[in-house]
Amino acid sequence: MTNFVLVAGAWLGGWAWDETAGALREAGHAAHPLTLSGLAERRGEPAGQQTHVQDIVDEVERLDLRDVVLVGHSYSGVPVGQAAGRIGERLARVVFVDAMVPVDGESALSGWPSDEVREAIAESGFWPPLTAPEFAGQGLTDEQIARIVDGSTPHPGATATEPAVLTSPLSELPGTYVKCLLDGDEPWGAAAELLKSDRWELVNLDTGHWPMFSRPAELARILHESVSGP
Repeated sequence: MTNFVLVAGAWLGGWAWDETAGALREAGHAAHPLTLSGLAERRGEPAGQQTHVQDIVDEVERLDLRDVVLVGHSYSGVPVGQAAGRIGERLARVVFVDAMVPVDGESALSGWPSDEVREAIAESGFWPPLTAPEFAGQGLTDEQIARIVDGSTPHPGATATEPAVLTSPLSELPGTYVKCLLDGDEPWGAAAELLKSDRWELVNLDTGHWPMFSRPAELARILHESVSGP
């Protein structure tokens, strides 16, 4: 039985995976949605980037999981990518869902225009959640947008600005990158570099950046096929 550890992106908690996790369980897998420190029901807990990496490692070890697929969405690709190198033989695969890819020594905000985000973090200590209009064009219904906005919490700023620490190259691990096409036609930057590895595959999904809301069943199918084949 495959154990999927599901980690949502900035501002979100494990609740974001409810529908996708349910579909994975119906397919015979175990699904473990994880809320990182400082978010959702863990709001108020202090967190830096390595706190989030340790959250993931601790969950795998606490549950004594084997045959683990670590799934990182958006920001959470950064801690998931680091955690993947730290759980050893427990790891079966890494899956990035339209995710940031960690680069050793660089932060989650490196490589893309982020001055406004950095200024907000410097002022308040948090990365502010998006507002409803900022979700336009991402394949989401008004109801889905409201659900995301209502469930979002300010994201601990240090997790986005502190540098990643990779213990081994991600390119040496088995992986899948899921590119959500409404958020750009193809992976770029560190994601494009990673996909040059013959151990990584690219899967396109015709939806926006939050597929666990817009296309949860299809995302679950992709996750299932990443370990089981079509």
